[in-house]
Amino acid sequence: MFHYTVETDQSTEEIIKTLEANLKKDKFGVLWEFDVQQKLNQTGLEFSQPFTVLEVCNPHEAKRVLDKNILVGYFLPCKIVVYSDEGKTKIGMPKPTALIQSVDDEELNAIANDIEKRLIASINKSI
Repeated sequence: MFHYTVETDQSTEEIIKTLEANLKKDKFGVLWEFDVQQKLNQTGLEFSQPFTVLEVCNPHEAKRVLDKNILVGYFLPCKIVVYSDEGKTKIGMPKPTALIQSVDDEELNAIANDIEKRLIASINKSI
C-alpha cells in the first residue's frame, strides 16, 4: 500500500492539535495547514466533508535527503491528511518508503524508512 491510514472518534480539530504537538516532539514542524473544505466552499463549490492537508518537515532530514539526491525535493514536504469520512476522523499519509522507491537508492530508502516510522509513531500517539 502506498499509504498509512488510521481512524479515531476524535474530531478533526482535536486530532490536528494533538498531532501537531506530537510531531513537534520529534522535531517535525507543520509548515502549512491547508483546509480543503474551506477553500472549496470559498470558491463556491459545495464540499461538506472536513479535509485538511498538513505539510510537515524536519529540516535536518530534509537537508539529509536533498544532499544525497536533489530530486528527492519533489517529495518534500511530507503530507499528513486529516479528514472526516462516514462519521470517523481519518489520519493518513503517503508512505515515504513508497515515494522514494522510484529513486532506487538504498541509503535514501533507509532514511525514508526511518522518517516513515517516526511519522507513523506521531500519528499513532495522537489517536
